[in-house]
Amino acid sequence: MRVILQRSKQASVKVDGETTGAISSGYVLLVGITHEDTQKDVAYLAGKVAQLRLFEDEEGKMNRSILENGGEILSISQFTLYGDTKKGRRPSFVAAARPEVAEPLWQSFNTALESHGLVVETGVFGAMMDVQLVNDGPVTIMLESK
Repeated sequence: MRVILQRSKQASVKVDGETTGAISSGYVLLVGITHEDTQKDVAYLAGKVAQLRLFEDEEGKMNRSILENGGEILSISQFTLYGDTKKGRRPSFVAAARPEVAEPLWQSFNTALESHGLVVETGVFGAMMDVQLVNDGPVTIMLESK
């Protein structure tokens, strides 16, 4: 499982012109799932996202978690995170899990984040989405469960 985390001041996602999720301060998570991922990967990354210290404290050091800072999550499924560009000019997505595997794990990941006390907004699995965000910092971190 792979997550690109972007700290944001505000973010939203639209599908067919309709807003499906919007947050103020928090994280935008692009979530990719591969064939070997399990509930263990979901739990590990949900805990990591909740506990990472990426917000500044009084001294300006990244020392506060999203839980301490009161931020929200915008979670977006992103199979292209497993795109392989080693050969040719068009990415191969064979490492990305099929939708029937990936969608339940993505939903479970969102539920696991909520179980940590986080507010989670989402995109729509498998849809073409327009994502807007104001990246804060910018702070962008890649997390992997393997």
